[in-house]
Amino acid sequence: MRIRVCFHDKCFDGACSAALFTRFYQACIHGGAEFAYRGLTHRAGQLFEEGMFDGDENAIVDFKYSSSDRLTWWFDHHQSAFLTPQDAEHFRRDRSGKKFYDPDFRSCTKFIAHVAAARWSFRAPDLDEMIEWADIIDGAQYPDTQTAVELRHPATQLTLVIEGARTEDFVARLIPELATKPLAEIAALPPIRRAFEELYQRHLHCIEIIRSRAEMKNGVLFFDLTDQSFEGFNKFIPYHLFPTAVYSVAISASPERTKVGVGSNPWNSAPTSANLASICERYGGGGHAKVAAISLPPDQIERARRVAREIVAELQQSLQKS
Repeated sequence: MRIRVCFHDKCFDGACSAALFTRFYQACIHGGAEFAYRGLTHRAGQLFEEGMFDGDENAIVDFKYSSSDRLTWWFDHHQSAFLTPQDAEHFRRDRSGKKFYDPDFRSCTKFIAHVAAARWSFRAPDLDEMIEWADIIDGAQYPDTQTAVELRHPATQLTLVIEGARTEDFVARLIPELATKPLAEIAALPPIRRAFEELYQRHLHCIEIIRSRAEMKNGVLFFDLTDQSFEGFNKFIPYHLFPTAVYSVAISASPERTKVGVGSNPWNSAPTSANLASICERYGGGGHAKVAAISLPPDQIERARRVAREIVAELQQSLQKS
């Protein structure tokens, strides 16, 4: 029995979701199953390729829904989980009992843990720390900006490595480790430690770039990183540097896509009404109410800048009305 698990790539919650699903499947469905992992990323154009679901059973965790008749299992918690209304209707008609969706959960990992415990009485106490930190990280539930940005805990160090992975199968190869080992033990592995030390220097550089470029006006922070060599960055840096910011809008670029990232400051108590996922959906993106993004083709940097400025203006207006 071969199980193909597709997961949100370069995402701590995505990797942890795949690890937890693996343990659940081994314990409750088929103990001798063989697992193969494939990372999925948000990009402009087709998200699911023909032949992607090549297992005897196929799962997607922490990523958008597919109406393929080859998809067996699905877990997601994003508001923007469905590419089309037809996909949403296909999910509603599903009677397999193996596809689950709840946008009220802050992390997909905790959602899988909840469903597996309620439906199959599955628990894995040795993964409790991983589940807790996936919920903290994906739900932006850090106690303060220092915890989020200084990266002293093994979970935050692994997050930096996972988000900065450069090789295609790096995160996929890490999933079996997450499924079987404590976070501190994984973070201490020599390849992980070397990757962290290199990426941490880039993280420090990114902090200084954002500090020097950010434009703050009417509660909204904007910065453009499209000329830098990194697409991903720690999304809490803006609020660490500019604690009065309510929202942030950033543009970054990679060979695969140009990204407009939109977020809200979890430590700022100013009243907010904007649903960031709904805003980004208008431009073909999505995510959560408090953090969302838009993926455009890599050659559309000028369009990304126009979109970002439109969103900045909309968020500034929403704050003026609050």
